[in-house]
Amino acid sequence: MTTTGRTTERTTGRMAGRIPQSAFDGSRLRVILLLDLYDGAQEQFLDAYDHMSSMVASVPGHISDQLCQSIENPSQWLITSEWESAPPFLAWVNSEEHIETVRPLHSCVRDTRSMRYSVLREMQDGLPLTRQTTAGLQEQARVGEGVARHAFTFTVKPGTESKVVKHLAGYASPNASLDDNTRLRRTSVFMHGNRVVRAVEVEGDLATALRHAANQPGFRAVEEAINPYLEHARDLADPGSARVFSTRAALPAVHHVDGDGPRPAGLRRHALYYPAVEGQGLELARFLSHQDEAAADEPDSPVYSSTIFQRDDVVVRLIDATGDLDLDPLSALGIKGAGKAAELERLLDGAAVGVEGPLDSERNINRLLSHADMLSVADRSATDS
Repeated sequence: MTTTGRTTERTTGRMAGRIPQSAFDGSRLRVILLLDLYDGAQEQFLDAYDHMSSMVASVPGHISDQLCQSIENPSQWLITSEWESAPPFLAWVNSEEHIETVRPLHSCVRDTRSMRYSVLREMQDGLPLTRQTTAGLQEQARVGEGVARHAFTFTVKPGTESKVVKHLAGYASPNASLDDNTRLRRTSVFMHGNRVVRAVEVEGDLATALRHAANQPGFRAVEEAINPYLEHARDLADPGSARVFSTRAALPAVHHVDGDGPRPAGLRRHALYYPAVEGQGLELARFLSHQDEAAADEPDSPVYSSTIFQRDDVVVRLIDATGDLDLDPLSALGIKGAGKAAELERLLDGAAVGVEGPLDSERNINRLLSHADMLSVADRSATDS
């Protein structure tokens, strides 16, 4: 049975309610891109779309796409695409090739909004399609609390880490409530060496909340303050530069699972950094997601919830756990069980995280936990207005 098949089985029944988000259930993906064009940019946009469509047609995992124009407002357009599953789309949308492919759209488009959905049901003549024709459908609806999770990661110039920490730690959270339906719930910032990871939780629409936060004076002041220290320069006054930097920094959440029962008191948030062997980032993220699904069934697991973020060979596992992590390092690292440490060793670039040698001893396991546990810079809930 394939890995995807095992994941699908685990997301059925009782477990389904505890996995509100997963890119690994094997279901087909529908991507919806809403665009608002500048006046007079339609012909330029059509040329750019034709070029983009011809490029994406050869991307592994891509099935089809459609371009639609509003019958009510001619400046509003819609692009939909279908993919065999989420992982190949995420690999494409986070690639440098994608950035270059969509660059011609920037001068045509005033605003965009992207939405991604797994395919749950297909109907024909009012009836569900037969089982033989529904391969790739999500097994059943996931149940969640209406929270979207996302992260951004970037690197700063070596030697400037302490200055960056000072700026990021002093950032005051913006007002939480944007409107009746959207609320910025929590922001967590971590560092590992010169790498920064900022994770956010949003109730409601993620894009709306991110735009709101980016336009707050306090947020912009901090971002301007750290600009001189970034390894990859950006100009926040230039929408194109800001957009490209944000695209390159995106660290999507590919899996989230909560433990059974009510949320325990005294949980502490940690971020663990897992640099993958070149080309193995997706498999490492998949491995950790399987481990956290299994741990959610264990009543004595110190890890209550886990979110896995992955882009290329950067994998970050954000966990809410009880007690000190070193009391149960195997659970903390997500490698509890026979052969799991060896599997992580195969996928992990140990040298990049400062731990070389096999993970076959308690000493090396503890060293890995110590080196992977990121420095917590800021972790706060946004304040209500």
